[in-house]
Formats: sequence, C-alpha cells, structure tokens
Amino acid sequence: MENEETEDKIELLQEIVDHNDKEKLVEAFEDFPTAVVVEFLEEKSETEVIKLLNLLEAEDCGRIFSYMPVDKQYELSKILDKRTFSVIFTNMYSDSRADLFQEFTKEEQIAILPYLDKKTREDVIVLSAYPPETAGGIMNTDFATIVITMTCQQALAKIRHDAPSGKMIYYIYVVNEDMEMLGIVTIKDLILADPKEIVRDLVNENYVHVDVNDDRENVAMMIEKHDLVAIPVLNSLKQLVGIVSHEEALDVIRAEHTEDMEKFMGIVPSEEELTYLDTPSLAHFKKRVVWLVSLAAIGLISGVIIHHYQLVLEQLIILALYMPMMTATGGNTGSQAATVVIRAIALNQTNEEDWVKILFKEFKVSFMLSLCVGGLVYIKIAFLTSTSLLPEGLTFGFVAMIIALAIGMQVITSAIVGAGLPLLVRRLGGDPAVAASPAITTTVDITGLLIYFTIASYALNL
Repeated sequence: MENEETEDKIELLQEIVDHNDKEKLVEAFEDFPTAVVVEFLEEKSETEVIKLLNLLEAEDCGRIFSYMPVDKQYELSKILDKRTFSVIFTNMYSDSRADLFQEFTKEEQIAILPYLDKKTREDVIVLSAYPPETAGGIMNTDFATIVITMTCQQALAKIRHDAPSGKMIYYIYVVNEDMEMLGIVTIKDLILADPKEIVRDLVNENYVHVDVNDDRENVAMMIEKHDLVAIPVLNSLKQLVGIVSHEEALDVIRAEHTEDMEKFMGIVPSEEELTYLDTPSLAHFKKRVVWLVSLAAIGLISGVIIHHYQLVLEQLIILALYMPMMTATGGNTGSQAATVVIRAIALNQTNEEDWVKILFKEFKVSFMLSLCVGGLVYIKIAFLTSTSLLPEGLTFGFVAMIIALAIGMQVITSAIVGAGLPLLVRRLGGDPAVAASPAITTTVDITGLLIYFTIASYALNL
C-alpha cells in the first residue's frame, strides 16, 4: 500500500514537471516526504536535478540534498559552481555535510572552505575529524541549547533565534557558560511553564549520554535500549559537542547488520555503499574468493579422510548413503549454534566469563537434538531399509544403532564447534562474526567424517 502511494506521488511529480508548472512543483517538493522527492530525483540526470533544485529555497534544497546518496551528492557538487554549491552545502544537515566533506579530496576541501561562513566551516572541520566508527563520526551539531540561568521566556527566544532543524528539536539541552552538560528539558516543559520561571527549576539531571569516542554500534544500542529519540554526545570535559538521533542509530544498526551477515557468510565486507546490481561482478568476486578458496583447500582434508576409510566404504556401502545427511545435519547444527551465540554477544547478553555456561547449555540442547535425529536415523535404517547388502553377521538393527550414534555425536560436536568458534574469536579480541558460517560448516564436516568412520570401523571391526 505504501509503495503504491509513493509511486502515485512520483507520477504526480512527473506530471507537474512535464507541464512545467514551477509553482506546483515547488509546493510539491515542500509538502511531499523528502524520501519520495529523492526517489523521484534519482531517476533524473545531474543536469535535470540541478535545474529542479534551483527552483527551491536554500533550506529545502539542503534538506533534499542531505537525503541523497553520498556518491550522488559528490557528482552534483562537481557540476555546480562553488558559490551555488556552498549555499546548498551550508543548509545540509550537519552529519550529512560532514560525510560529504570526507568524500572530497584535500584539494576539493580547500577549494570549498572559503565559500562557507565561519560557523559552517568550523563545524564541518570538527565533525570530519572524528573516526567514522565513533559517536563523533555519526553525530550532528543541529541541536538546541539553553543556559541554566535563563528564564523560560529567554530560553524559548534563544531556541527561535538559533533555529535548529525542526526534526532535531527533540530535547533542549541545558548547559552552563562553558557548554558543560547539566541536563535536559523538553519543549513541552518550557511552553507550559511560567515565562518567568528559571530553567534551573525544570531541568532533568538524570539523562543518558555517550562519549564522543564511543563505538557507534554501542551508541545505537544505547538509543535502542533506552528508547530515545536522540542522545547527547559529550567530550572528555563533559561538554556537549553533538547529538546522535534515532535515524543515525537505525543507519548504524542496518550497516552493522549487513557487515555481520557478510562476515558470517564468509564475504569480505565492502566499504562502498553500492546496491547488489550496481556493484561490479569483479568486486563480488574479490569479496568472496578469499574465504571460498581457503575453505576449499581446508575441505580437501575431508577427501583425505574418506580415502583413508575407502575399504570401510567398500565393505559397507550403506555408510555412503548417510554421509550427506551427516554433513548437512552437522553444518545446520553448527550454524544454528553460532547464530544464537553471536546474537547473544551482539546484544550484550553474555560476557567472556560465561563461556563455560554457554558451551554447557549448547551441550544440553544438542544432546536433546541428537536423540531426535539419531532416533529418526535408527528407525529409517532398522525398519525401512531392505535393499542394501550387509557383510555376513551384521543386521540392519546393529548398523542402524552405529550410524545413529555417529550422527548423534556429530550433532553434539557441531553445536560445540558452532558455539565455541565465536567465543574463541571474541576471546582473542576479534569480531565474533568472522567465525563465518562456511568456516563452521567446513570444520564440522571434517570432525563429522572422523567421528562417523572411526565409530563405524571400530564398532563393526572393518
């Protein structure tokens, strides 16, 4: 339903453009959701986009420009003349502005700075200096502050004068003369209070904040945990230097989720923000080849194991029939355990001291799973198999028990491996997501074959 509404709005925008109705176009650009306008402009050439943007006020132009992909912003910046672009650049959201500034070469940065006002120039330089993986790298400076000694009337007047973006007026941050954070008040508090009442009497000193050097993923989790619309960012002197909004937090969570998924599936994460179809095939190849070739080389060990037990397979061909089930079950069990553990780590539900508890828990779960899978295998072989030839002296019931035992043990070891690898990586100071699913599958395939043939050869004296 939402997609249909978006398409209808885009069609309406196109009709207005076709009729060259500038007045209606400006009204539509101001009234329609920014995301719809940006989606409409994405289908246009750079020349057409610039033509349409020139019809808008600087503030609206900066807002729309902020929502465009960074690569599109960069392309347009090279076409626009410096003076025109500087106006758009100044009216962009501070975090988007800093992201774009970091895309520029040193020469391009130097070239645009003289066209910016002092506040914008200082702001973009400061924000661009923070590492992108930190709170400072994703924060923006589009927020409202008031001094604790002000009256409510003075505070409201200052907010109007500073005129931060409407989307950023979630909380009003109370500071002293040195910009040290003292607390927060809401717009509602100020409006409903007596105009002569002092802000000090309204301030809420119990607020959540983050440090400018905190990891951006932890910042996003803080916002989610406390259900915040925005969170203040403080420096080492407890001064307010920026805020991270819920929107930025969602972007971080989305990016981190994609990165973890790629790592877990054995794909080297890419720094480029391109869609699947826009990414060149060679880039996809480079992202996948390292892990795939490495694991394929390790997987040759499986071939060595099978070759070693070749005589066993020749004498009891039924073992070969259940090898695919054994490897598939082991891989699935290991991936399940790894997924559960990595999620628990990501949500801070466990710590390094809990590794014994985690492994024991996975042992208990996998033991119950092994009974189910082993029971299924036993029933299938013992009661539903009649065409396979067995060596003299062996029965389907005995063979079924041996294979079911081997597959059951594979389930248990796979769960331990799947849970243990992320824990080991974390213990070594790495990202648990790098314990990729293909790596777990390859590992449990090797351990599974060893368990399978070892039990079979000893139990059956083959």
